[in-house]
Amino acid sequence: MREIYKPFVASDDPDRDIRCQDALQFAFRDLVGASVEAGWSEHEALEAIITLADDSLMRIGANDDAQTLLDVLRRMA
Repeated sequence: MREIYKPFVASDDPDRDIRCQDALQFAFRDLVGASVEAGWSEHEALEAIITLADDSLMRIGANDDAQTLLDVLRRMA
């Protein structure tokens, strides 16, 4: 897989999401290509990647929610 370059803009840059997409695009294409070479269809690979990404975002959100709740409970104790 190709190297993913580091961010070169500040974390509050309005184009940071686009820069991240630029950084990931070749590694993403390599991942999809490797999946197809392994025998999965491109459609299957893309659906799996979308599902994995969605699951990861949900986990991050759940962890953030849990941390907020724990902070509230600590203040109440």
